[in-house]
Amino acid sequence: MTRQNILQAEHCVDYLIIGGGSAGCVLAARLSEDPDCRVLLIEAGGGGRSPLIQIPLGTAATVPGYAHNWNFSTTPQPHLKHRQTFQPRGRGLGGSSAINAMIYTRGHPQDYDHWASLGLTDFSWEQMLPWFIKNEGNQRGASDAHGRDGPLGVDDIRYHNPVVDVFHQAAAGAGYRLNSDFNQGDQEGIGRYQVTQREGLRCSAARAYLFPALSRPNLSVLTNSHAFRLALSGGRASGAWVQTGNGPQRLFSARREVILCAGAFQSPQLLMLSGIGPGDHLQSQGIETQVHSPGVGQNLQDHLDYISAWRSPSPHLIGYGLTGIARVAAALPNFLFRRRGIITSNVAESGGFVKSSSDLTQPDIQLHFLVALADDHNRTLHYGQGFSLHACALQPHSRGEIRLANPHPLTPPLINPRYLSDERDLATLLAGVKLSRKIALRPELSALRGKPLYIDDNASDAALIESIKTRADTIYHPVGTCRMGVDDSAVVDARFRVKGVAGLRVVDASVMPTLISGNTNAPTQVLAERAADWIRHGE
Repeated sequence: MTRQNILQAEHCVDYLIIGGGSAGCVLAARLSEDPDCRVLLIEAGGGGRSPLIQIPLGTAATVPGYAHNWNFSTTPQPHLKHRQTFQPRGRGLGGSSAINAMIYTRGHPQDYDHWASLGLTDFSWEQMLPWFIKNEGNQRGASDAHGRDGPLGVDDIRYHNPVVDVFHQAAAGAGYRLNSDFNQGDQEGIGRYQVTQREGLRCSAARAYLFPALSRPNLSVLTNSHAFRLALSGGRASGAWVQTGNGPQRLFSARREVILCAGAFQSPQLLMLSGIGPGDHLQSQGIETQVHSPGVGQNLQDHLDYISAWRSPSPHLIGYGLTGIARVAAALPNFLFRRRGIITSNVAESGGFVKSSSDLTQPDIQLHFLVALADDHNRTLHYGQGFSLHACALQPHSRGEIRLANPHPLTPPLINPRYLSDERDLATLLAGVKLSRKIALRPELSALRGKPLYIDDNASDAALIESIKTRADTIYHPVGTCRMGVDDSAVVDARFRVKGVAGLRVVDASVMPTLISGNTNAPTQVLAERAADWIRHGE
């Protein structure tokens, strides 16, 4: 970091933001635009400037790695053969936007209209679209659906992989239409994803919002600092107890508001550690209940994903081993001097949104086409090259929960998504896997398609179900654990204010009442944009 005040934060500020991820970076930047208020951002991880973060292809190392990742795991999942599945979450400024695959999607308009039908009328598609436009700096320029001048860089990948063209030919041959823009309101189809990059480098929320704001004297950022619990007094949040490194705990106070942006796992964890949550669970952990809020930690939703993969002779695919290393090394000068070439790839270059049944009103399956044998979150490396095709069910019915493992703040929470606990989710995912394989097994891909990595090309439904239970895992979209709503059981209201506690908000993906149909990073930033506007207007 470049400014001394970033490391020597004041003990009393106007706004104390806990969590420097996608939402926290937006809020810190927007609230500090007012020179009359002081803003302090607390982040448990590092500064978010590592080359592995900045280089798009670095996601292959950051997702399975530990340096920028919380590396959480779930509790054993009964419907996935009691496996403890992997739950990577970004740790450092930028949060998960610093380690994700950078895919820019907004979800389907019906997702937001559904929120409005729940009483959240300010979150209809009509209400949300202007904020997506404000957030977006799209390389393609401004239009009725897109913004050109927003902080978040949105670009086409600076490498045109010819294998992706063949995948598109196969999708068209299977009867799916091509779509060059998933974010203009008509989501259905197959095409190249746009990515959150600017000039060939990752554009995390930190790069988009926070780093340009660091010169402001009223903004301080404290990294490698873990919030242990909130300070509550007289029914109001007045600050938080924070430990920096191995130092002593310090109380940071907020004159106006404490804003919790720690994500779908750690926001409910910190609320519960502070005595805000289900009273019986808090009592079992020896924590005095300050506010009985049964919904804290409930309503966890995530996209469960299954990967089909094939080896391939194509030299255009990203491979592991000496050949793959040599290819990346040869591409390095093109990247260093022109910010172009395969190193700008996010690996998940293409995909789309399709329906498992023609009578649906919106897609219920998302596909990700990867130009590599990317499997097991890249923790298992397969020698050679190949391609992978992911399928996930977009509107899961299963609901999980977050609970405390113990009352120690540094202990990871218990994450129980209850994947496939609703049998409808298995039926939808199976349909998605079958249609993804229908595309992959098309004759257009026959010259590129070698031996399947895990399951035979002619596998039966029973074999596919067995493989789903053995290998399916998250595609990193947990939401819902501090649900927003107008009903009494909601954790936060329609302005993200925690019910029962004054001066406290939660602003991150945990407030989403239902999971949006796509990647969740851009919607999370837009929620933070809206929160910042309401906060600055005293709402």
